[in-house]
Amino acid sequence: MKRLFSILAVAGLLAFTAPNANAQDEASAVTENTSEIVAADDAAVALVQDEAAPAEETRTFHQELKNRFIEGGAGFMGIVLLCLILGLAVAIERIIFLNMATTNTKKLAQNVEDALASGGVEAAKEVCRNTKGPVASIYYQGLDRMDEGVEAAEKAVVAYGGVQMGQLEKNVSWLSLFIAIAPMLGFMGTVIGMIQAFDKISAAGGLDASLIAGDIKVALLTTVFGLIVAIILQIFYNYIIAKIDSIVNDMEDASITLVDMLVAHKK
Repeated sequence: MKRLFSILAVAGLLAFTAPNANAQDEASAVTENTSEIVAADDAAVALVQDEAAPAEETRTFHQELKNRFIEGGAGFMGIVLLCLILGLAVAIERIIFLNMATTNTKKLAQNVEDALASGGVEAAKEVCRNTKGPVASIYYQGLDRMDEGVEAAEKAVVAYGGVQMGQLEKNVSWLSLFIAIAPMLGFMGTVIGMIQAFDKISAAGGLDASLIAGDIKVALLTTVFGLIVAIILQIFYNYIIAKIDSIVNDMEDASITLVDMLVAHKK
């Protein structure tokens, strides 16, 4: 009987202590899991902050330029941008035209001279017809007037050279106009921004830097973008002018060479 009571007492003690131990184990496990989750969240937040900080600090040149353009306002900035687009369109068209107009004048002169010696004037004119560029056109006009004499051919060469020069310089004046207008528009935006800033000062009755800082910033941005547009277009303009001068020099040398060939052929 005593042994039975002892067994029942031990069984009851085990039954009472087992749930408590399990509850303690579960509580400790939950605490450990919670600590791990919190640590993981902190690490994730720190990682996101570390990744976001450089993204905010480092901006590309395109993004910075876009933001500054938006800050400058759509009024004058849009007109300045239009000047840049139209100026670049004219510059690209002229560059393509001038590159296509460039020819090897020495090779052309040699081919024309050989054609004159072998096939006469018609063969030389055929060589000019198959060659692109103003130099070949001048040669053709001179050869076409050869029957009228060397002087008539020379006058035709000089007159048609002026026509070809006008075609080379076509639309270049528009490019110079955009170069002049872009900074003027920027300066106008600056003056208007300063007027608005002084209006705010007079309305407020005192000088407050935070009150006029935005207007002054916008005013300066218009000037900066106007100068940037003018600088870009000026580079293209100088290249085009240099290219035109080079082609004109080739035309003058080719005209002298053609007259010499015609005189030699007449003899």
